[in-house]
Amino acid sequence: MKEGKREEILRLIENKSRIDLKEAAILLGMEEAEVANAIADMEKEKVICGYYTMIDWEKTNEDRVTALIEVKVTPQRGTGFDDIADRIMRYDEVKAVYLMSGGFDFTVIIEEKTMKEIAQFVTSKLSTLDSILNTATHFILKKYKDYGTILVEDKEERILVTP
Repeated sequence: MKEGKREEILRLIENKSRIDLKEAAILLGMEEAEVANAIADMEKEKVICGYYTMIDWEKTNEDRVTALIEVKVTPQRGTGFDDIADRIMRYDEVKAVYLMSGGFDFTVIIEEKTMKEIAQFVTSKLSTLDSILNTATHFILKKYKDYGTILVEDKEERILVTP
C-alpha cells in the first residue's frame, strides 16, 4: 500500500465511519478490495480500536449526567500510573480515563442518570481506591461540540426590521 494511504483511510473513516467501501475507494483513488483489506489489517493491529455511535441524549427522554473527574494519585513503584488507571477503567460507569499533565494525574469521564449516582460512584468506589489522594468532580452542563460533531442547532439569522 502506498505511503500515507493508511492515514488517508483513517482520516476518512474517523469522520464518517459508516461510509460505504465503494464510496471510500472512489474518494481515496483506490480499489474497493484494497480499502477493505487495509481496514481489516488496521482492526487486527488495533490501529482502529472500535466504532461507536454518537447520540445527543438531550434530544431523548433518557436522563444522562456526564461528569469529568480530576483525580490526584500517588504513583505505584514499578508500575507508575498504569495499575491505577487499569483499576479505574474497569468500572462500568467509566467512559474514559486519561493520564494528564498539570495539577492532577487523571481525568475520568463517567455517565449516570443522576448527579447523586455520580456522587455515590466517587465516594464509594473511586475515592476508596488505594493511591487516590483527592478528586474534583465537574458536571457537564451542556455539550456544544463533541468529538468534532456540533450538537447545537444553528441559530437562524435574524433580520432587523425598522419602521
